[in-house]
Amino acid sequence: MSLLFTGLFSGFLLCVLVLETSLRGFDGSVYTQVRVVELDSLDKLAAVTLIPAFVATVVVAVRSRGSARRMVLAAVALLVVVFVTTIVVNLPINSDQLSWSVQQPPSDWASVRDRWQLAHLVRTVAAVVAFGVLLSEQVVGDRVGLVVVEAGRGVGHRQ
Repeated sequence: MSLLFTGLFSGFLLCVLVLETSLRGFDGSVYTQVRVVELDSLDKLAAVTLIPAFVATVVVAVRSRGSARRMVLAAVALLVVVFVTTIVVNLPINSDQLSWSVQQPPSDWASVRDRWQLAHLVRTVAAVVAFGVLLSEQVVGDRVGLVVVEAGRGVGHRQ
């Protein structure tokens, strides 16, 4: 579940990053219109993917041992970066943007956009790296398990 939800959350953040990057070529009215649409439901999608990703990854960390635990704890730390960035930067801006007028965005709309997008880039990179760490731990863990099973069969073992 950790890998699934972390992957879903990372993919979601990447899609938002692409959309936000695409918006950089438009004026404040277009940007505000799209942000109002985004804020209608995307925060809910973020919550229903990030929270299970974090909880499941913590559970995996508790159950893991040795180097696997260290890798999973690194993923947990990266997900904490996502949480903190979201709470400190993105959510306050989201809340403020709900009151923006599409016809007349605030005069500092571009600097607010830039702050939001930079924080979003930070949390996207952290989430994607967390997913990569979990994925590599899963692949390495499976290979190590396979080697141990194969070694346990011994030479001359017939199936």
